[in-house]
Amino acid sequence: MFWNRPSRHCLIAGLLTSALLAGCTGPSLKPTTSPAATTDTPVSWNSLPPTSDTELSAGFAAWRAGCVKLKNDAAWAKPCQAAAGVPASPAAIRDFLQTQMDVYALGSSEGRQGLITGYYEPVYPGSLTRTAKATVPVYAVPDDLIVVALDDIYPELKGKRLRGRLKGRTLVPYDAAATIASNGAKSPAIAWLTSPMDLQFLQIQGSGRVQLANGRQLRLAYADQNGRPYRAIGKWLVEQGELTSTEVSMQSIRAWASAHPARIAELLASNPSYVFFERKPDSNEGPSGSLNVPLSAGYSVAVDRRAIPLGSLVWLSTTTPDGLNLVRPVAAQDTGGAIAGTVRADLFLGTGDAAGELAGRMKQSGRLWLLWPKGVALPGASAR
Repeated sequence: MFWNRPSRHCLIAGLLTSALLAGCTGPSLKPTTSPAATTDTPVSWNSLPPTSDTELSAGFAAWRAGCVKLKNDAAWAKPCQAAAGVPASPAAIRDFLQTQMDVYALGSSEGRQGLITGYYEPVYPGSLTRTAKATVPVYAVPDDLIVVALDDIYPELKGKRLRGRLKGRTLVPYDAAATIASNGAKSPAIAWLTSPMDLQFLQIQGSGRVQLANGRQLRLAYADQNGRPYRAIGKWLVEQGELTSTEVSMQSIRAWASAHPARIAELLASNPSYVFFERKPDSNEGPSGSLNVPLSAGYSVAVDRRAIPLGSLVWLSTTTPDGLNLVRPVAAQDTGGAIAGTVRADLFLGTGDAAGELAGRMKQSGRLWLLWPKGVALPGASAR
């Protein structure tokens, strides 16, 4: 079988440009635009680009780890139950996949090639209490933040939430980021960072860790958001003539901020969105994605859930910025505001500076195939 051939081993790379120019890659914001018309074309297993035994096993393990959240899922409950007994051998995995799943080449009205980017879990220096260096608070969800589930009244607005606070008897928009930065929030600071730029990038990623002086890494995860629209700080810099769109990256924005410390507040005020966090138990596992399972570095992806249901197994074919092939099964376990469209995936790269550096490089063309349970109807466009 062609898909049984080994591929070149390569290092994963990723990109934050989509978030810095357009939207958030973490779970804090939902896509606001509809994906292009989806096409799901059934194809044979032999049509899949080849991958190695190592890549196959790692991708399958990442997907199977998500089955803990799919036990009652109409599409995935049966395959997940069967997957629990699959031996840890490439041959057994291939036999399971071919027995349990069909392959669909994903495409849209824009074609079968799409954008593959990446994201990571940052680690920033900080403290549990305010210190001379750690002066930037990371707030928990404020007591006065009100969240209204609109689909309780309007089913057609499924998943939509209205956020604000009470002023008298009137629900008004919650404070913008600049106001919170100046006046604080009606919530405790669960950690303190040393840089306002670190806080901004933590909010863009939606999760991260705080490196404490005693060596402990405090884990933080997205808890809620102030309801204001996300506006990319990279786009603001482009509009100001400070950077070109091709120059925008996490590194170039940090460099600009270092060179213009007096304008950092102005830069951050251009994005009214503000993310609130919660602490998570200490762990060496990856952060939890939208499926609420730990993400696997290199094998979990954020997708547009209107095109690819959460929990799905997806075959990814792309390249690294260095031109090496990257072909592997990946698990759809997260979503993000910049991840809109059918052939669109954001690859989770891992934790720390090395992953962050790689996340500044990748903006690759790629293809996706959906591995879907046999005998189960594909989800309709309305469900996506």
